[in-house]
Amino acid sequence: MTAVAQEITPDVLTALDLPDPATLTEDQRRGIVCVWGSDRLDTVTAVDLGVQDEGSRCWFPRACPRHVADRAHRALFDHAAMCEQCVDAAEHCETSRVLYRLVREGRR
Repeated sequence: MTAVAQEITPDVLTALDLPDPATLTEDQRRGIVCVWGSDRLDTVTAVDLGVQDEGSRCWFPRACPRHVADRAHRALFDHAAMCEQCVDAAEHCETSRVLYRLVREGRR
């Protein structure tokens, strides 16, 4: 997962639709528990979604591969329908490429 996590861009994060940190538990904001579920995470399987700066405080979202794959799958359909590059040649769209890899890697 690490290689993909390093490729997660702001556009991919927007497509994944991170939850509002105010609705999360402290463990979810700290990256100990999946931001979309209750699975405890470890450094081997967690998908790091980067440090998020919310003005007065930062939070550290991470997710389990299953939830990331589900979110990325939905996001890929939404993104492709609105992206000119995806209509012409989806393989050349960075956002589409990363979302697709997140789906594949999360469903292994």
